[in-house]
Amino acid sequence: MVGQKFVELLSAHPWFKITALAASERSIGKKYREAMRWMMSTPLNDEVGELTVSPCLPELPCRVVFSGLDASVAGEVEERFAQAGYYVISNSRNHRMDPDVPLLIPEVNSSHLELLKTQRFPVGKLVTNPNCSVIGLAMALKPLADRWGIEKVHVVTLQALSGAGYPGVSGFDTLDNVIPYIAGEEEKIEKEPLKILGTLIGNTIAPYSMNLSAHCNRVSVADGHMACVSLTLHQKASQSEMISAWRHFTAEPEVSHLPLAPANPLIYLDDEIYPQPKLHRHLGKGMSVSVGRLRPCSLFDWKFTLLSHNTVRGAAGCAVLNAELMLKKGII
Repeated sequence: MVGQKFVELLSAHPWFKITALAASERSIGKKYREAMRWMMSTPLNDEVGELTVSPCLPELPCRVVFSGLDASVAGEVEERFAQAGYYVISNSRNHRMDPDVPLLIPEVNSSHLELLKTQRFPVGKLVTNPNCSVIGLAMALKPLADRWGIEKVHVVTLQALSGAGYPGVSGFDTLDNVIPYIAGEEEKIEKEPLKILGTLIGNTIAPYSMNLSAHCNRVSVADGHMACVSLTLHQKASQSEMISAWRHFTAEPEVSHLPLAPANPLIYLDDEIYPQPKLHRHLGKGMSVSVGRLRPCSLFDWKFTLLSHNTVRGAAGCAVLNAELMLKKGII
């Protein structure tokens, strides 16, 4: 599903053109339209659909590669491309926590691209975007961390079916049901925000100091990951101040003018029954994070709910935005 979202976003992109598609042996030699079942709401681009799927070897006619590979193979393939001089923009988890690899959300930690100056690859570069639930969480935490500091966070995620790929989880398992386990997910949510919100010191990132605990659930929603968050701040903040911090959160101009950047990265919704996946996952063309239900917490300081589109902002959309920023900065 993420691979198809990459194709959808890049097919009409003003700065990038799809010149090659690569996948596993199962698809090599087939036309793209024959190698998969198109699940996006927009029609498949005819020119892209006629491309023949190539092997995942660094012999592709391009400079930039977007990786939506399964983690079982992504690590080695991505390193091979970066070593060969390609700019690798990855959605896979394998290199996210590597010390010299930016774990990037442009609105949150664009300065971490400085790591590329001393990255181990001689010519190519490797940049990753975070886990699909982490992106929305980190964006919502960013203005709070900057202004008041965060001591601890407890988060419960309700994650959409598309996050498991296609065909993904059996409909029989998810109908009238919630699955309270997603392999490896809780560990990612507990670790990745510390790197994202961390401080760049020289050529290393000092992790942000906070305690974070996560529960992850798969729910019967097509797209849109929701998170119920409770947190304790280092300094006291009022409800109105926190809502104002979210509503006034903006990216630096270099980011905010990129093609895929939303005008409002964070949108606070006043109605107590919002946000909802069906109504709000497409805000900002799927790139905005919706926040709502901020209220006092009897165990922590505050609790709130957030929603982000998991295959757009949470995956392919963030990766394309990362590439846009790298192009704008002259890295690509």
